[in-house]
Amino acid sequence: MKHSTSILDCTIRDGGLINNWDFSVEFVQDLYNGLSEAGVEYMEIGYKNSAKLLNATEPNPWRFLDDNFLKEIIPNKKFTKLSALVDIGRVDAADILPREQSVLDMIRVACYIREVDKGLELVQMFHDLGYETSLNIMALSSVPEHQLIEAFKMVEASPVDVVYIVDSFGSLDPADIEHQVKKFKQMIPNKQLGIHTHNNMQLAFANTLTAMRNGVSFLDSSVFGMGRAAGNCNTELLVTHIQKPTYELKPVLGVIEKHMLEMRQKWEWGYIIPYMISGTLNEHPRVAMAYRASDERNQFVNFYDKVTSPEASLALESK
Repeated sequence: MKHSTSILDCTIRDGGLINNWDFSVEFVQDLYNGLSEAGVEYMEIGYKNSAKLLNATEPNPWRFLDDNFLKEIIPNKKFTKLSALVDIGRVDAADILPREQSVLDMIRVACYIREVDKGLELVQMFHDLGYETSLNIMALSSVPEHQLIEAFKMVEASPVDVVYIVDSFGSLDPADIEHQVKKFKQMIPNKQLGIHTHNNMQLAFANTLTAMRNGVSFLDSSVFGMGRAAGNCNTELLVTHIQKPTYELKPVLGVIEKHMLEMRQKWEWGYIIPYMISGTLNEHPRVAMAYRASDERNQFVNFYDKVTSPEASLALESK
């Protein structure tokens, strides 16, 4: 079953983890228009989680997407489809309109392996409402094989359109990606696959290309690599590298030039040594992110000692 590749840009959703989704309406509109002109197939415009369930008091339109707000922001849909991500236990079914009443085309469900059954319940609901769906299984680098086999029996029987290989910790290399893709294809041959990478070890682009060459059809990326911690595979790299006549680089460069150079001065993301260390250790970047926010931020030897001491390993394992 051959599928053509689609780029899914998650600058707003994953990049929001860097700046608490402090994006201007102008930036989001310019990004949507730029991605449409560039021929990028999907744009993830944020999270469709519930402010009420998260006890959030501050309004945060890209973290808690509202359909009426979206219709004002993007009154006229262009080439690029829109997606949103939800987390298990953070989405209210009452907030989800049928697809024909919404600006959104796709809803993606993020979950850990132990919650796949709950994730698939949400997938079923979104599918029944008419949305394209994906299941993004996080932290794959630490999932035991037997758990994956059990989970995939449920996935195989579900209506989910795309199943994602997610390198949450930026710890996988191209050989690992090839291995994961082959395993996924074997276990769920009737599903399209997606890839979501992080750039802790400067491998996000290489890993994404490896996935694509092995038959993965949905490629996550972000403009200028803006995403949590070390960021993601760069949209501009995929647009210029994948041989597809509909892709056009200049509109993406225009968004970077107009908005993102300044954003990069204000917020930090991308390949930085503590994120490299957390990637090589196959650890969640939260410890490295906290370190980058401290006064010791550039004491790399100290950070390495902290996270590789036996005490640190035990503390991380207990989390």
